[in-house]
Amino acid sequence: MKRLIFPLLTAALLWFLMFNPWLTLPLDFWTMMTLSGCILLMMALLIDPRWFADIEISWKGFFTGIALALVLWGIFWVGDKVATWMFPFARPQVDTIYSMKESQSEWVIGLLLLFIIGPAEEIFWRGFIQRSLSKRFTANVGFVATLLVYGLVHLWKFNFMLIMAAFVCGLVWGLAYRLWPKQLFALIVSHAIWDALVFVVWPI
Repeated sequence: MKRLIFPLLTAALLWFLMFNPWLTLPLDFWTMMTLSGCILLMMALLIDPRWFADIEISWKGFFTGIALALVLWGIFWVGDKVATWMFPFARPQVDTIYSMKESQSEWVIGLLLLFIIGPAEEIFWRGFIQRSLSKRFTANVGFVATLLVYGLVHLWKFNFMLIMAAFVCGLVWGLAYRLWPKQLFALIVSHAIWDALVFVVWPI
């Protein structure tokens, strides 16, 4: 457990710096997000490089990842309609999330999400954190604990819709990793594609 405490505290600090509305950083959100992803990825590589054993690169995994990303996008599309109907604050909070795109070109955002941010987050949260917790305790404990932490680090934005989005994504990717731990490659693809879809290609 000791080797997980520092990475988790680092992730919490990085998300605090990125999302806290009371702080003004010299770097724009997407630069900070990219740096955060790289930091977490390097920590996963240095502390437990054995996560790479869970990556089986294949066309099947590639297309599975794309399919999962499309399904998740559909879940969010339906969820947005339901939330907008039920809660007056839902759409304004979603628009606040999308306003973060204003600081950078959509092409740059898309490339960062596809090739750095999405893969780095999935390797850290599922390939490193959930994998380590599952081996230390049980697969169910690893899944639930990672889901809770992944959702709660987004708390600093004080945006209910963002927190719920993080929990839904964490639930889908975490459950998939719980059931198929050798399909990390598919989850990396899914995370990267979904990020690009929901932020750049087909915003909800």
